[in-house]
Amino acid sequence: MSKLVECVPNFSEGRNKETIDALAAAISETEGCRLLDVDPGASTNRTVYTFVGSPEAVVEGALNAARVAFKMIDMSKHKGEHPRMGALDVCPFIPVRNVTMAECVSCANKFAEKLANELHVPVYLYAEAARTEGRRTLPAVRAGEYEALATKLQNPEWKPDFGEPIFVPSWGATVTGARKFLIAYNVNLLTTKELAHRIALNIREGGRGKDEPGRLKKVQAIGWYLEEENLAQLSANILDYEITPLHMVYEETRKDAKELNLPILGSQLVGLVPLQALLASADYYIKEENLFILEEEHKIRLVINRLGLDSLAPFEPRKRIIEYLVEDDLSGALISQTLKGFVHSVGARTPTPGGGSVSAAVAAMVSTVESHK
Repeated sequence: MSKLVECVPNFSEGRNKETIDALAAAISETEGCRLLDVDPGASTNRTVYTFVGSPEAVVEGALNAARVAFKMIDMSKHKGEHPRMGALDVCPFIPVRNVTMAECVSCANKFAEKLANELHVPVYLYAEAARTEGRRTLPAVRAGEYEALATKLQNPEWKPDFGEPIFVPSWGATVTGARKFLIAYNVNLLTTKELAHRIALNIREGGRGKDEPGRLKKVQAIGWYLEEENLAQLSANILDYEITPLHMVYEETRKDAKELNLPILGSQLVGLVPLQALLASADYYIKEENLFILEEEHKIRLVINRLGLDSLAPFEPRKRIIEYLVEDDLSGALISQTLKGFVHSVGARTPTPGGGSVSAAVAAMVSTVESHK
């Protein structure tokens, strides 16, 4: 079988349809790349793209999109709820099939070098590609965000891994790396941003700091407010859904919300999700409620109902579950074909990319969205 890598670039534009479509076209028209998902958010002013291809193809696809972003995005004018430091804020590479993590690290290094050399912008490496422990997590690298970047670049400790330590106002800086699958998941709360963030501090692994850790392992989270929906969200990145499954994030959030007398209005998956993540939550509710359900389709419908995954927009399993969307390379079409014009409009199914989108295939399909969480 051919090698398959997933790339999930997060661009700091979620409102301008022309730019969003142009970035999608740059990816989908790259030979050997298949664009799977486009997830724009107005409040976050950010769009998460998910695409797959060979190691060489995904690097080129990411570069093609970056070239478009360099012409169309101006970070000096950017405002949004999502933490960010650059026009192409973060660009992870994820192993999907017949590819090692080391090969994805190589993708990140090649992409970073080409991006820095061609566009003359600073680029940092994170996650499995990080060269120092202090740059391993995205929140650490992105601390201070765009507004503090000019000062940060003057600090020798924050010399970019690629490119010169020179502030480029229109671009900012880009973070790239290699990592495992990640699920971006938001819980809807009828409350303020501040109270949503208070709950996030309670449940996220980092808590309020080393002396006051949170309850859920492998979870990053923040609270924000969606003006277009008139509600707040606890926005989480689940770094390992086998350690902390979807339903645990939902139930722990609901527990804290109940103590604060705050109503929950369902939840939202951002981008694509692996089938097993939903089935694990289905099994939880089946056992908890002593239900008798055997069919996979019924289990998925149960999870959609219990987590309220259709609260903000319809949740269509055939378009949202990675194994359904990407079959096991029937007739080899996944790698060989070039998809042109596969562009989603700004009015996509979700109002905000919690930081990102995802994908993977059958046994090890992996993906992700990035957030400061």
